[in-house]
Amino acid sequence: MNFVGINERVEQWRQGAVRARRHGRRLWVRVGLFLAVLGPGLITSNVDNDAGGISTYSLAGARFGYLLLWSLIPMAIALYVTEEMCARMAVATGKGLSDLIREEFGFRPTFFVMITGFVVDLGNVVAEFAGVASAMEIFGISRYIAVPIAGFVVWLLVLQGTHRQVEKIFLALCSFYLAYFFSAVLAKPDWLEAARHTVIPTVQFNAGYLLLLAALVGTTIAPWQFFYLQAGFVEKRIGPRQYSQARADVIAGTISCMVIVFFIIVSTAATLHASGQFDIGGAADAARALVPLAGRWAALLFAFGLLNASLFAASILPLSTAHVICEGLGFEAGIDHKFREAPIFYWLYTILIVVGGGLVLVPGAPLWRILVLSQVANGVWLPIVLIFMIKLINRRDLMGDRVNSPTFNVIAGLTSLCMIVLTLVLIYAALFRPGGVPGM
Repeated sequence: MNFVGINERVEQWRQGAVRARRHGRRLWVRVGLFLAVLGPGLITSNVDNDAGGISTYSLAGARFGYLLLWSLIPMAIALYVTEEMCARMAVATGKGLSDLIREEFGFRPTFFVMITGFVVDLGNVVAEFAGVASAMEIFGISRYIAVPIAGFVVWLLVLQGTHRQVEKIFLALCSFYLAYFFSAVLAKPDWLEAARHTVIPTVQFNAGYLLLLAALVGTTIAPWQFFYLQAGFVEKRIGPRQYSQARADVIAGTISCMVIVFFIIVSTAATLHASGQFDIGGAADAARALVPLAGRWAALLFAFGLLNASLFAASILPLSTAHVICEGLGFEAGIDHKFREAPIFYWLYTILIVVGGGLVLVPGAPLWRILVLSQVANGVWLPIVLIFMIKLINRRDLMGDRVNSPTFNVIAGLTSLCMIVLTLVLIYAALFRPGGVPGM
């Protein structure tokens, strides 16, 4: 009897071990599928934290302390919803966003989107190379050396690399954003106060506050990222069967992006705002000001994060713009094409880098004004692109059963409406109260 009982127990253990191995294999298959899809969502969201974004977040922390932290939660929701819409369109249609706009709305609306995108993104590219120049000057290297070298490096990376190689490099660069976590810790902020302002909104109705709020939304939910994200999933040939992994990629990118934004605002709020330094000329000034307030290591980490972010975005933004224009005009686009196969794509990429980097080297160029207003321009362009996206993703003949839910439509519509209202307020402030608007 005891022998039979022992055999039954052993059989139970054996069956349990078999089930555990099967479960483990299924788990590793899921992890493998996620890692295979991982890339577009994580990269796109983290490029939001570029030179313009870091400067905007730094100014928000310096001028208003922890007060604007509440905006991170609604921005995270809006960022996820809008990026998930692009991921869903990519897997359902296998086409880029410019492709869909051209096919469904015709050439004129597409041409308007392309021209607007080119102008706004050129301002963003200038901001990225301004970030490279500022960060390298902190390390004692002249912009006249740093910017040409940086421009050549990012140009060569895209020109010579394949999509898979370039994506691996971009994913590695994402990890360097941890510099802002350590910078925030060294700044010794009031974590309870920061947490309180994150969950309890504090709203002010003045031009400076509204400009920064618009710039925060414009740099966090930038229109260029929709085109790049959708093109990224299409280029990786992600289909409907990998949709859940694509959505997980977008979630991972959204969370990591907003966590980094939180640490940047907290580090400057705990140091610059707390010491009365409410006005700064950009992220580089914030890094320099951190030296006496939080120590040299905090400042160097902040500057290193700025350099990494600037190089990262200086590679991505021209790519996104080249995708927008080439898809809209029906030209070949994508890193996996050689120069002779997609000459328009690579020439656009080259022109944006040369012009963007060149403007930074012009003596007396108003870089801070370009930087701030490029982020506001993102916010102005955002509702235009979102309206096209909402109309496309609710087309059953395109999306089938993957059309938007009512909740997603409400969130995307409210994001567009909020940006329209903020834009009208900013236009009024720029025309009638320019002295109260930083950067104007």
